[in-house]
Amino acid sequence: MFRKRNLVTELLRRVDLGDIETLISRCLWSRAVSTNSKSALLAIDNADICSKQTGIVSLAGELACLVEESAHVVDDSKPRSRMELKRSLELRLKKRVKEQYTNGKFSDLLKKVIARPDTLRDAYDCIRLNSNVPITERNGSVAFDSIAEELSSGMFDVNSNTFSLVARDKTKEILVLPSVALKVVQEAIRIVLEVVFSPHFSKFSHSCRSGRGRASALKYISSNMSHSDWCFTLSLNKKLDVSVFDNLLSVMEEKIEDSSLSILLRSMFEARVLNLEFGGFPKGHGLPQEGLLSRVLMNIYLDRFDHELYRISMRHEALHRDSQTDEDSPGSKLRSWFRRQAGEQVLKSTPEHLRVYCCRFMDEIFFSVSGPKKAAVDIRSEAIGFLRNSLHLDITDEIDSSPCETTSGLRVLGILVRKKVRENPAVKAVHKLKEKVRLFALQKEEAWTLGTVRIGKKWLGHGLKKVKESEIKGLADSNSTLSQISCHRKPGMETDHWYKILLRIWMEDVLRTSADRSEEFILSKHIVEPTIPQELRDAFYKFQNSAAAYVSSETAKVEALLPCPLSHDRPVFFGDVVAPTNAIRRRLFRYGLVTAEGYARTNSVLILQDTPQIIDWFSGLVRRWVLWYGGCSNFDEIKALIDNQIRKSCIRTLASKYRIHENEIEKRLDLELSTIPSAEDIEQEIQHEKLDSPASDRDEHLTYGISNSGLCLLSLARIVSESRPCNCFVTGCSMAAPAVYTLHAMERQKFPGWKTGFSVCIPSSLNGRRIGLCKQHLKDLYIGQISLQAIDFGAWR
Repeated sequence: MFRKRNLVTELLRRVDLGDIETLISRCLWSRAVSTNSKSALLAIDNADICSKQTGIVSLAGELACLVEESAHVVDDSKPRSRMELKRSLELRLKKRVKEQYTNGKFSDLLKKVIARPDTLRDAYDCIRLNSNVPITERNGSVAFDSIAEELSSGMFDVNSNTFSLVARDKTKEILVLPSVALKVVQEAIRIVLEVVFSPHFSKFSHSCRSGRGRASALKYISSNMSHSDWCFTLSLNKKLDVSVFDNLLSVMEEKIEDSSLSILLRSMFEARVLNLEFGGFPKGHGLPQEGLLSRVLMNIYLDRFDHELYRISMRHEALHRDSQTDEDSPGSKLRSWFRRQAGEQVLKSTPEHLRVYCCRFMDEIFFSVSGPKKAAVDIRSEAIGFLRNSLHLDITDEIDSSPCETTSGLRVLGILVRKKVRENPAVKAVHKLKEKVRLFALQKEEAWTLGTVRIGKKWLGHGLKKVKESEIKGLADSNSTLSQISCHRKPGMETDHWYKILLRIWMEDVLRTSADRSEEFILSKHIVEPTIPQELRDAFYKFQNSAAAYVSSETAKVEALLPCPLSHDRPVFFGDVVAPTNAIRRRLFRYGLVTAEGYARTNSVLILQDTPQIIDWFSGLVRRWVLWYGGCSNFDEIKALIDNQIRKSCIRTLASKYRIHENEIEKRLDLELSTIPSAEDIEQEIQHEKLDSPASDRDEHLTYGISNSGLCLLSLARIVSESRPCNCFVTGCSMAAPAVYTLHAMERQKFPGWKTGFSVCIPSSLNGRRIGLCKQHLKDLYIGQISLQAIDFGAWR
């Protein structure tokens, strides 16, 4: 060791500082030439002047010039996105908050951090970035200095900075929303609280954190459900009351020592402007009733449950021995230590393997347990007991722990998650062959039906055309049925018209006695098929019966015909993520995009809007589906809905708007309709956007309330004129609104809600409210760049 130190010392003593200076100068010169940076060349000149004095000063000067040049190169880079700007603003506030950390707590956060004009200005810029408003233009509508002075002196009146909206229906529901000034204060408090508490959140929490969100939660659930035996969810339900709020303040006081901040939060609670509710509406959808402080306060409050669940899971896992030996799987050292502390007697009494998996996104909690059912029941009862007794929360829809293999699936984060067996490649090939046979038989059946119906229509048309009064010999017989009902024939009625009425009566009589409610079926089965040669009919039905027998046959019988016998290994499970297609179809019907039978139709609410706005509305719905359900196993059904219903509904809406044929609309607006391409094209486009866009744009912490916002339905109320001007209602936007729109609350749904692409749980107090939007923000709202939280509903009171 001493010999190595002497060698290094000798080498450093013999190194000439001039060589180091020359090397650094060459590096600076090469960088200046490659980047064409004038500042770098100036730095080299300054370094040469310094080198004439002393070598040590020259070396330090060149290193300083190198840092200066690097900073300048970063400034000359491409413009940052709005989420990168938002992150830089939050980091600026983070430094101010950390300066207040003393003696293990954060103190005086309200007066020294929040009640500062620059902090409020940064918070206002964050709100404007969420609203997709450029922050380069300074808006003088918010008096940051006066707000900061009122906060410091404790004279900030929360009640005067709120407004109430009363529902116009029988419920008379009251929704209290903050003004722009109070929004700025809440945003500043949110950033401060996230800086204080976010580093201490457990790994169970997948919300309100960088690098964690809905996508990571679904990935965790699907991967852990594959090797779990029991699973269940807990649905919380509780509005913010005095007991919950006092408990929340006590949790916050463990890390924050600031009585003025607690007083300000209590005044917001008493003014009912916090809008914190457990299980009241889907979180992250950007709905107006979800306050700015809701997500961080909910995570702070439920963080106690996360840490308690750590203790519950560790206590159960520590008392169970792994199914494998220590040589095969050494396992966790912490669990081994707990097992040694528990003693050999307890270990012998509980020899089964046990693992507990939990995931929480806001107030949605998912559990899966690998082990005996008794352990799953005990864990569930202990978790419910802590939520009720310690956190004072109510549990709704109490469902017992169900086996993962037999359950139809659990509703988590708006989708369905279930455990399935991964098919053997040979079995998968058999099912694929069966599907091909079934589709081929179905195509032949459709061709047969279309052909017979076409023959029946031609026969019927030819017969009615050739009918003559003299050919009706049955009328001469007074006892015939035709003669008896001929009294109902009106005077002057043509024979073909009379025959059509009789034919319709006969078809109605057949339809009443037949299970098939189709006139085409009657033409095909009762009129045409009896006249077809018997050999042709027998050949067709023989083929259909053979195909049906093959499709309905057992897989084991078909597997026996394969050349390679299948191995009887242990089945491999995987977590299957399924999109709620049935719920999506119901929403399409509710929003007027399809008929009750599932056919695309005209949306009468959108018909008065401009063509680009109509196309943006449908394009925004498609983009939401591709982003949310891109990884689902039944994504092909979503693609079918996009191609067969959404695109056709858009075309028919435009055709009704211009009162021309659908084919003509497709020809005229081919370029505009290309913004609603097929699902495959949009999927590739969004994948390219993810690769090209910075990581901050995909951070669900920064895009909370925007990326998951649902599409709302707006109808044109009136066009803005010079006599009745209107500005855009989006917070921070000073543009004039060319039109005013009416907001429609299509449904009322409680937690948990399916993610269907449409905004759900919009309060009835906002139904029928009129909002002014500029063209850019109307497009952003339709596409999904902003949410309803960006709109200031207090602009018109």
